[in-house]
Amino acid sequence: MSTNEHQLLDVRDLRVRYGGRRAGRRGGTVAVDGVSLSVAPEETLGLVGESGSGKTTVARCVAGLLRPGAGTITFDGRPLARAGRRPAGLQRAVQMVFQDPRSSLNPQMTVASIIAEVWSTHPVTAPDGDRTKALHGLLADMGLDPEVASRRAGDLSGGQCQRVSIARALAVRPRLLVCDEAVSALDVSVQAQILRLLVDLRGRHRLAMLFISHDLGVVHQIADRVAVMRRGVIVEEGGTGEVLTAPRHPYTRDLLDAALDLDDSVPGDGTADDEAVV
Repeated sequence: MSTNEHQLLDVRDLRVRYGGRRAGRRGGTVAVDGVSLSVAPEETLGLVGESGSGKTTVARCVAGLLRPGAGTITFDGRPLARAGRRPAGLQRAVQMVFQDPRSSLNPQMTVASIIAEVWSTHPVTAPDGDRTKALHGLLADMGLDPEVASRRAGDLSGGQCQRVSIARALAVRPRLLVCDEAVSALDVSVQAQILRLLVDLRGRHRLAMLFISHDLGVVHQIADRVAVMRRGVIVEEGGTGEVLTAPRHPYTRDLLDAALDLDDSVPGDGTADDEAVV
């Protein structure tokens, strides 16, 4: 692991408790208990754990959707506040792709309107000249036909919706993509296509990623390093090959036993069609 001064994202001693105080004492549930992690430029860190381990809470804090109770989050050496209080540059720099592609998009809006709204919110990222041409180019990068631009999100397949969600995130030229179970709601064949797409986009756009998953088999296909989270703490961290071939913690071994097709590779350029892309 590189030293902290070379990190793009640096999370130190993050703590989150859900619930309030009761009878003068702290109540609620500790979701994240002193988590520290970092992501270098153009690196993908896989954050793995079962449901309830706290990994999504970490993702929401990094994306600015949740305020931690304690700890610090910095991006390129600058503190990250809640989303609404971040400078525009930092707001654009960190984008999130959510678990459920359908619920993350307004089903009544067309794809063109969804992307136009993002460019309107962050005009510095809007393309010069013909925006329709730029939109079609963005969709092509996602493996989508230009015809999709005129369709409503509610009429798209799950795989198409996730591609549009990724396009919306990349439209503002982020440096870090936070993917929270971004493929878990999709069919297995579509999962593989979206993973290939993310691998391709990471290289072409020089993205760093914080990739959250419950499945080490999925993380194996995309992550440079892995951090394993259990009950609010990180129990193991290391290079992906190291963690998957010689896990030190029993919990990691249990996750490995549950993973399927761990030896699958991620070939291709990520532009394969899913179930009715056009």
